[in-house]
Amino acid sequence: MYIKRAVEDTVRKTAATFPVLLVTGPRQVGKSTLLERLAEPERRIVTLDDPDVRYLARNDPALFLQRFTPPVLIDEIQYAPELLPYIKMAVDRSGRSGDFWLTGSQSFVMMKNVGETLAGRVGIIRLSGLSTSEIRGVPSRPFTTDPESLMKRAGEVERIGLNELYERIFKGSMPKLHADESVDWEIYYRSYIDTYLKRDIKDLTQVADEMAFYNFMTVVAARTAKPVVYEEIASESGVSAPTAKKWLSVLMSSDIVAIVQPYSHNILKRVTKMPVLHFLDTGLCAYLLRWGNPEALERGAMSGAFFESYVFSEVTKSYLNAGREPPLFYYRDKEKREIDLLIYENGTLSPVEIKKSASPGTEAVKHFRALEPLARTEKPGESAGMKVRLGNGAVVCMANDLLPIDSTHWFVPAWLI
Repeated sequence: MYIKRAVEDTVRKTAATFPVLLVTGPRQVGKSTLLERLAEPERRIVTLDDPDVRYLARNDPALFLQRFTPPVLIDEIQYAPELLPYIKMAVDRSGRSGDFWLTGSQSFVMMKNVGETLAGRVGIIRLSGLSTSEIRGVPSRPFTTDPESLMKRAGEVERIGLNELYERIFKGSMPKLHADESVDWEIYYRSYIDTYLKRDIKDLTQVADEMAFYNFMTVVAARTAKPVVYEEIASESGVSAPTAKKWLSVLMSSDIVAIVQPYSHNILKRVTKMPVLHFLDTGLCAYLLRWGNPEALERGAMSGAFFESYVFSEVTKSYLNAGREPPLFYYRDKEKREIDLLIYENGTLSPVEIKKSASPGTEAVKHFRALEPLARTEKPGESAGMKVRLGNGAVVCMANDLLPIDSTHWFVPAWLI
């Protein structure tokens, strides 16, 4: 069963704008399925997973493009980067939009080559796992703290209770698990990890030991929704701090984890520089940490961390599916005041706190006051561009309904994002 993807319109618009469309993202999130679904009848479809086809692409790319003429969809382009200069020449000759559709899982191998070779000619879309909006078949829009938009959204979606939400968090976001209920969750993720280690990781020179990397992944999973301290991660996983930094960059560039950078501004003098990490697929994170069922996860010590990473992932997907880079930051200062998310767009900074509670109370927004210096009148000689407008704040939580806290802050139920 095909689950309609929120990114479909973005794919069509990008393909109509650029000669080359590249859909990238972690493996098994449905990149090929999406493009095959949207492909016109005349578009040729070829996969470089086929050894014979891959051999031709790598050893005689000119002949390959004579055999598979555009419009063409080339799956797993990372296996034949030799094609990229020839694709560049082909699109420069034709000048047509949408001639080449490409997919690729190993973005850490591929993106540098694509960026350098096809600069100005390629539209890149990052595809993630399924969002809750996609699973439920409701419209997907970039998350905002604007009350009017939130009230409109509340009329479009149905409520999700705590148990149902943790079933969603535990199951994760892989399309196959939602399209086919007969797929065993544990077997699926075991196979996923095995394939990731053997096919993606083995090609990286800095990863010599698959089991050491697997152990590193479990250590990182245990730190989801926490600040990144490389020395601690290195110590817990038994590798050096430089190795931990390299390996974390591998997980980032293959879209297994995301790193949220701290927000900085000259007016905020005491901000720490530690970023925060989130596992993007909470099901994969639960598998790595050996949680056996959603009930145990909801009652466990990491319940709040999983809730926070789930919310972060959903907000991130809401922007990616609209073809926009998520404008997300994190705040922590030397007084240990933290704000889980900051959304910065159009000169406006909107704070978001994430609490697994049905009634977080007004204390949940107390750290938002740390941002107030940003909105004060500019000093003489200060650039107008330095001033930041503070937007509405939100506490994403398990409240039953969308409710105001005060004139500028709202309780936003997790089912609404």
